[in-house]
Amino acid sequence: MAVFPILTRGSPVLRARAATVEVFDGALRRLAADMIETMHDAPGVGLAAPQIGVSKRVFVFDAGDGEGDRVLVNPEIAEASGSWEYEEGCLSVPGYFWKIVRPAHVRAVGQDLDGAPVEYAGDGLLGRVLQHEVDHLEGRLLLERLDPDVRRAALRDLRNEALGLVPPAVR
Repeated sequence: MAVFPILTRGSPVLRARAATVEVFDGALRRLAADMIETMHDAPGVGLAAPQIGVSKRVFVFDAGDGEGDRVLVNPEIAEASGSWEYEEGCLSVPGYFWKIVRPAHVRAVGQDLDGAPVEYAGDGLLGRVLQHEVDHLEGRLLLERLDPDVRRAALRDLRNEALGLVPPAVR
């Protein structure tokens, strides 16, 4: 297993829709194992393949619900309801957190590492992680979920940090 660098905002692979996984083999299993190791090393609660430069529809997660590490391949959000505002961060926008409104409960469907159908449903952090990681596979970062005024301020802060005008965020 290996720990990969996590790509940050500005990397083109993060802006593109990831490709559907067609082959369920040892290479996919190694990718998932490497992603889990990378996620824990970060540390994070979820990691999508594009975040390590792999344009495939797969993500790994551990929502801290006692179920441990899980993998979801070719996921789609099948159902969403309610509304919940929560302070959310992203490994691809390190050091920043914003209050983001998302559905409170979701059901995601997809496949496991053998290609068998699987689904996860939940609210709280589990629901949040499922939505956040599916967003990555669609080429969306959490910045796109921000209110327009907050987004403008966030982009200004990120630009100033990239230019060295302010120190890196430690939040």
